[in-house]
This record gives sequence, structure tokens and C-alpha cells, in this order.
Amino acid sequence: MTTIRFTSTIQRHVSAPDLEVDANTVDEALDRYFDRYPDVRSYVLDNQGAVRHHMLVLADGISITDRLRLSDSVGSDTELFIFQALSGG
Repeated sequence: MTTIRFTSTIQRHVSAPDLEVDANTVDEALDRYFDRYPDVRSYVLDNQGAVRHHMLVLADGISITDRLRLSDSVGSDTELFIFQALSGG
């Protein structure tokens, strides 16, 4: 099962508990997550279903490559970690 985790920073704004889902792609994994927690969808994805610019999605510690269609493959032991990108100086 693919594990989906969110940082505590995101969880301050929306309830986003860890969840294990059965999926083959990032898109499938997030769709299953958003079926359970629909309020999280608009926080992570834009109106076209792409990852928002200020959000990062890592699959086993590596940034996903397809931020538009979310077609990156995930395995049964993949961990997706989602967090806000911080900027400033």
C-alpha cells in the first residue's frame, strides 16, 4: 500500500491524517486520499488538477516529475510526502 503523509504545517489548515491506499500512480493515490478527505484536494491541487506551485510532492524522498497529470508510478511500499515549499530570505 502507498502511504500518504502531510506535514504538520498543512494539518494546521486542513485535517490531513496519514493514510495507506492501493494505487499505481500518484494520481490514483491522491484521488483515493481525496475521496476520504475532500477538503485537502483544493489545498494541494489547482483547478486543473495539477499540483499547486507552492506545494511539493515527494515519492520516497524524490520530487515527482509530472506535476500536471500526476502520472508518476508508485509501488506498494511507496511513501508520498506532501508539504508546502517555503521561500524567503
